[in-house]
Amino acid sequence: MVYSDSSTAPQAPGAHSAKPEWFRAMSRYELPSLKRALWQLLDTFVPYLALWAVMVLLVRRGEPYWIVLLLSLVAAGLQVRIFIVFHDCCHGSFFRSRRANSVLGTVAGVLTFTPFKDWRLAHNVHHATTGDLDRRGVGDVTTMTVEEYRSAPLLRRLRYRAYRHPLVMFVLGPVWVFLISFRFFPKAAKRPERTSVLLTDLLLVAIAGAASWTIGLRTYLLIQMPILLIGGAAGIWLFYVQHQFERGYWARHEAWDPLRAALQGSSFYKLPKLLQWFSGNIGLHHIHHIRPRIPNYNLQRCLDAFPALQGVEPLTLWRSLKSLRLHLWDEAGQRMVGFCDLKRVPPLRLGAGG
Repeated sequence: MVYSDSSTAPQAPGAHSAKPEWFRAMSRYELPSLKRALWQLLDTFVPYLALWAVMVLLVRRGEPYWIVLLLSLVAAGLQVRIFIVFHDCCHGSFFRSRRANSVLGTVAGVLTFTPFKDWRLAHNVHHATTGDLDRRGVGDVTTMTVEEYRSAPLLRRLRYRAYRHPLVMFVLGPVWVFLISFRFFPKAAKRPERTSVLLTDLLLVAIAGAASWTIGLRTYLLIQMPILLIGGAAGIWLFYVQHQFERGYWARHEAWDPLRAALQGSSFYKLPKLLQWFSGNIGLHHIHHIRPRIPNYNLQRCLDAFPALQGVEPLTLWRSLKSLRLHLWDEAGQRMVGFCDLKRVPPLRLGAGG
């Protein structure tokens, strides 16, 4: 989200202040709808599985592979939408039933190669710490401040530059995240998270084994890998641009305000309607962070109901590309800057940080 001087966006209150009336009124959109939830399952999972069936047929008949790749673009978009269903289940917002959310979340997690309970824990930490400079590192995109980067050893600076490079972030990133990182649990993980990772891994092995026995491992990989890597790249991009934009919000813990972090530190990513559909309205990320238990199918209704939330200047698809040139948080200037801007950023004076 980017604020202009003339923005009519609601001003988030300062740290530890009372919640405004519109915040309380938003709670009515947290109520899940069984009808909307079932319809979303129908219009997401059915075409996804149908595309899989068509692609299996095309590969086994020896049709040109570029046709399969074209269809995999659509299937990857549906996989992003499946991930949003998974994401809502992690928040316990897709269905009213906790058990239904857990079962569907586990199934959707297998389809997106993501362990349900392990990711849920990390994502909840992300929501609890977004924009807090003193509590970074779990469930977020690694972000250094200008002063941290300047004082870091050369090797750490080089690693950080490599990590923030688009080829690493969006090409190698999906391979690392979905094929490697999610296959293991952290040393500090507790039993529910460890069990979730192991269950997801076992189910993925079972699916690969069944596919090898029925359609052949080669056919399975020729279809699954493009879907996973394209969908994964799109998902990482969405997650990246949701909090990596010029006039975002970061503050030290003593000054950190969760409502400001949600309203100012999460983008209103205004996508074309088709892309908004594939991404499950997650571009309305400022609303999601204000009220995480609003299911994705209610986000647009919530936005339409509150003119104050519409006053936030949207981040368009074209303008979002500028985020690729932003790498560091300037505490003095309260904005994201690029490596190329370092010479123009003055040293941080004591007490100047947000």
